[in-house]
Amino acid sequence: MGRRYDTISFLSDLGVADEHVGVVKAILRDMAPHALVVDLTHGIPSYDVRAGSLALARAIGYVPSGVVMAVVDAGERRAVAIEVADGAGVVIGPDNGLLASAISMAGGSGRAVVLDNLEFQLASPGAIVASRDVFAPVAAHLCNGVDLAELGTLVDADEVL
Repeated sequence: MGRRYDTISFLSDLGVADEHVGVVKAILRDMAPHALVVDLTHGIPSYDVRAGSLALARAIGYVPSGVVMAVVDAGERRAVAIEVADGAGVVIGPDNGLLASAISMAGGSGRAVVLDNLEFQLASPGAIVASRDVFAPVAAHLCNGVDLAELGTLVDADEVL
C-alpha cells in the first residue's frame, strides 16, 4: 500500500469549450471521491509542451502535496509517473519534456514508472484518450493508496524526458 493523497492539481491544454475537462474530473470524483481537484489551468495552447512546462514549473512550488496531473500533447507519448524526491507527491503526464522542469523545481525525482499496467486504466470503447483513460484513473488510484510500483514498469528517472 502506498501513501494516500487528497489533492490532484490538474494542468492541461484541453481548454474548457467542450466536455473533456469535465469528464476527466467526473472520473476523478467517481474513483477518488475524497480527493479535491485543483485546476491550475486548461488554457495552455494546444500541443505547446514548452508553454505547459513553463506554467507547471512556475506553479509547482505552490501546489499542495499530492498528485500533479499534467496533460499537454499526450498523443502517442508514453505515460509516466514520477515521485518527487522529498516524498511530497507524484507528477504524472506524457513523457515529452512537459514534467522535467517542474520535477527539478520540486527538488528532483525519486522512483519513476511507465504507466503500462492496464489494470489501473479505463478500458476505452474506441481510441484511447490519455487524459481520460490513463491519467485520470492513475491519479485516482494514487489518491486511494496504490503504490507507484504497481502502476507500471519501474524505469530510471533519468530516462524520462
